[in-house]
Amino acid sequence: MFGAADQRPGERPSSIDDVSRMLAAHRYMADRSLAVSIYLSITLGKPLFLEGEAGVGKTEVAKVLAAGLGRPFIRLQCYEGLDINHAVYEWNYARQILHIRMAETNARQSMATVEREIFGPEFLIKRPLLQAIDESKDAPAVLLIDEIDRADEEFEAFLLELLSDFQITIPEIGTIKAVNPPLIVLTSNRTREVHDALKRRCLYHWIDYPNLEREMAIVQAKVPGISSTLAREAAAFVAGLRNDSFYKQPGVAETIDWAEALVALGQTELDEAVVSQTLGALLKYQEDVKKLSERALHARVAEAKAHQPRTADQHV
Repeated sequence: MFGAADQRPGERPSSIDDVSRMLAAHRYMADRSLAVSIYLSITLGKPLFLEGEAGVGKTEVAKVLAAGLGRPFIRLQCYEGLDINHAVYEWNYARQILHIRMAETNARQSMATVEREIFGPEFLIKRPLLQAIDESKDAPAVLLIDEIDRADEEFEAFLLELLSDFQITIPEIGTIKAVNPPLIVLTSNRTREVHDALKRRCLYHWIDYPNLEREMAIVQAKVPGISSTLAREAAAFVAGLRNDSFYKQPGVAETIDWAEALVALGQTELDEAVVSQTLGALLKYQEDVKKLSERALHARVAEAKAHQPRTADQHV
């Protein structure tokens, strides 16, 4: 077992409780089921597929794992149109052309030799996926493939070999296999369904919005100087918003941003006027801001202030 003080870089957690302590030491408050999924991913060496609404802490899991395990952190941010040249590798064409021109001055070099040389590893530009595989000799990295649902469906096919065998095949060179397989974390906001072939190669976990008590703990861990009263009231206010039909419900990230804004304004508890003035830190669409402003903001603030945390015997 280890905690914040005695953890050594590269040391694997030996139990689920160790995982929970490691995450908490880096201010990530995970529930038991997420800690189990992370422990199994590390122990079994399987990629971890995290799905959930935007802002619930999926990306942060990978960052915290890299910090907690003392591993390099490599991130691939997915987007529409992402292809192999930007995700895996591309050839350094300028250097290849220069090499060809230099070879032309050397009559003793055959074109076959030149061709073999310009398609060698030294002419490769490594992108995140190849970096995670090829640079794993000294220490395995934590590879984050973020928001895979934003990429085109065809891109998922590029990932299957990596996820199942921790290797990448480059036609001109051959197969490059990881010496120390990276810990791979994929995230999805579920804007589209990800293909079953990809999910089968991963452990799956859905990250939901935290309950009120855990969100309060997250806010207190992430926002220095916040009062317990303001943390409780802010978490209760946001929890109430999630019961309504907004275009984009606020995630935990928005709760933290809003709490930081309230602290920056010197608040120690919710105030209706300040809440109204800071809604832009919490809601990101004008329609949602207008809807909240027109729907009994006073009552929502009062309800959040009236909330009392559950006692120990009330926790499930």
